[in-house]
Amino acid sequence: MLKSELIKRLAQEAKGISHEDVETLVKTVFQTMTDALCQHHRIEIRGFGSFSAKKRKARTAHNPKTGINLMVPEKWVPFFTAGKELKERANHA
Repeated sequence: MLKSELIKRLAQEAKGISHEDVETLVKTVFQTMTDALCQHHRIEIRGFGSFSAKKRKARTAHNPKTGINLMVPEKWVPFFTAGKELKERANHA
């Protein structure tokens, strides 16, 4: 599902809220989540899952095409863990 499809579906479900307001709300929620992850905070949505930022250590990588070894610097990556309810619903859908 694309973000635009999510906005359209939410606007259809929420009869008293305009499409523009739903779009603003969805963008605000995603921006708030992005900001929290960039600050290395954990986000937990009960029944759905949790988002966190994990630190990956610096490492040496090998480019098979050129045969050159290179250093990959330390970095933070976003990580999602599905909640119990979401896992159960996905397996029984």
